Amino acid sequence: MITLHYLEDSRAQRILWMLEEVGAPYEVEVYRRDPKTSMAPRELRELHPLGKSPVIEDDGAVIAESGAIIEHIAEAHAPALYPTEPEARRGCRYWLHYAEGSLAPLLVMQVVFDKAREKVPALARPVLFAVPSLITKVYLKPNLSRHLAFVEEHLDGRAYFVGDELTVADIQMSFGLEAISVTRPGEFPNIEAFVKRIQSREAYQRALDAVPLTYQYLAR
Repeated sequence: MITLHYLEDSRAQRILWMLEEVGAPYEVEVYRRDPKTSMAPRELRELHPLGKSPVIEDDGAVIAESGAIIEHIAEAHAPALYPTEPEARRGCRYWLHYAEGSLAPLLVMQVVFDKAREKVPALARPVLFAVPSLITKVYLKPNLSRHLAFVEEHLDGRAYFVGDELTVADIQMSFGLEAISVTRPGEFPNIEAFVKRIQSREAYQRALDAVPLTYQYLAR
């Protein structure tokens, strides 16, 4: 029995979806974000020093980091999701690392800047955000646009990231692309089509029903 420690509106949703896809026995411990800071509660630090989610417990092992969790579940319960054919394996491995190593840092930076602007009085923003605005203009926007164009082009004519069936690559890439579909609707049709495709899967819908929370990154 796998225990998934699930933080609302987090990367844990894709792990929950994967557990439904593979039919692995699991249970869920649900955690809510601090209403003032939007951060994870202290209770998660009892499981892992960084106090983040997702974290799973499986046969006495505590496993953190989405990529490591996804690989573990695939190897233990659904090897077909992580194909062994060399080219497909390389593709899956690439997207497993790309999602958090290249795309996620840009998305997180955007969220941090947006959240900070919300909390700063409007009159103070021109002064306090002079440097962040320059970073956004010179670095963040062009790099994020380049990455999203890269993903959009890769998905042109493809239903999934690697091959013709769902793989670990799709599960790992889902969270960031769901956020893009909600925050930048209409800009990336291939990404939006991919998000709608995965969110229409029966296992994905079961995952939504598995926790008593609303998931904010559902494609509209």
